[in-house]
Amino acid sequence: MRKSIVILALLLALNCFSQNKQILYNFTSVPQSLLTNPGSDFKYDWYFGIPLISGISANAASSGFSAYDLFADNGIDFDKKLKAVVFSASRNDKLSVNQQLEIFNGGFKIAGEKGDSHISFGMYQELDALSYVPKDFAILALDGNRDYLGKVFNLEDLNVKAEMLSVFHIGFHKNINEKLIAGFRGKIYSSIYNATSTSNSGYIYTIPSSLGVYEQVMYSQLQLNTSGIAKYDDKNDDSNVVKDITKRAFLSGNLGLGFDAGFTYYPKKNIQLTASVLDIGFIRHSKEVESLSLKGIYNYKGVIPKFSSGESIENAYEEFKEAIPLDTLYNNYTTWRPIKFNGSVQFSFNEERPEDCDCLDYNSETTFKSAVGAQLFMMTTPRTPLVAFTTYYRRKLFKSLQLKATYTLDSYSYKNIGLGLSSHFGPVNLYVLADNLLEYHDASKANSLSFQLGLNVIIRKTKK
Repeated sequence: MRKSIVILALLLALNCFSQNKQILYNFTSVPQSLLTNPGSDFKYDWYFGIPLISGISANAASSGFSAYDLFADNGIDFDKKLKAVVFSASRNDKLSVNQQLEIFNGGFKIAGEKGDSHISFGMYQELDALSYVPKDFAILALDGNRDYLGKVFNLEDLNVKAEMLSVFHIGFHKNINEKLIAGFRGKIYSSIYNATSTSNSGYIYTIPSSLGVYEQVMYSQLQLNTSGIAKYDDKNDDSNVVKDITKRAFLSGNLGLGFDAGFTYYPKKNIQLTASVLDIGFIRHSKEVESLSLKGIYNYKGVIPKFSSGESIENAYEEFKEAIPLDTLYNNYTTWRPIKFNGSVQFSFNEERPEDCDCLDYNSETTFKSAVGAQLFMMTTPRTPLVAFTTYYRRKLFKSLQLKATYTLDSYSYKNIGLGLSSHFGPVNLYVLADNLLEYHDASKANSLSFQLGLNVIIRKTKK
């Protein structure tokens, strides 16, 4: 059972990464859509989010298995269920978590004759985590190497990254002409906590030896970089975690810079093309940094030693520690934010005009009740990019209510149906977005779940 607990801890060592917001993207009745594309087609004089409740989102996903596979009350021993999960998973299966909380957010139109430019600004807190399934580690810990003579266990399978940070941002959005809208957003990152172990390599294998019973070789190039965490290991440390988080969130953490850019283009008034690139940026970790490394090579010939105790045959355990020492380093390091790309094409129909409009030149004010479209999302990860494809239908149900329904294909699910609602009661905008709706009847079997909600105050564009 102890081994099972260790493996479960490895599986749950997450790094926040899954950040596809396919329902929010291009859902421009919600001001937060500007955070997914600073060049969105935005048509308000000004807005502000209700602090702490204007943008709340969370996403959890796993490919290859679900919580039900591990924790189902079906009479099967947990160790057996864990083994089944480990052996059915691949080294490219992953677990991810992402959480965001908007602290404040706002925007306004720049005064001028044309009034075609906007400024937006804000701050949000984010938790990001992603871990690939460490399959070879798990097999070695569960079964040992007795039945795997000659198999090379790949230490590169250990690949995790996690971070809590705050982001301050300011963006500029401009209608270049009647067909093209462009936007740019600058960001300052303040890292609160970081743990990164993504560039590992090495191997372990055991083979019959001509000089002894076995020959075992371990080559290790493992390293875990951390910032903002090490001091909590000190038993004498009396730090207040909440105060630490608050202080670091307001630019006292490890700092970095980044930017977003995007555009919206109308080749025809009812055909729309959009694209955005987000979080091209980095964080330099120089405060409270600590790295743990296991680097070296160990070659043992004889009876297989038990490395878990100091009573190993011929002091093999001590030899192992000397050959591959656990070192503590205090070097600065740099992490790069996961870059995200969005692109979409949309076809609108059911043209709508105000009842009091009898003008002939109406292109700049044309709106449509319905639209269908497709969106592509890509994000960098420590291995292969995460890719998702979404088709959607958007509909204006009433003057104060809009709906967006989505169907998404990605590495987590092939039956992800989502729904978003955006309502306007006077100047108050309330939005609720959720995906994987088919799985909510038994969330434990879901491979992916996410939701977003928020409350804003919006002053709409004044018609002259």
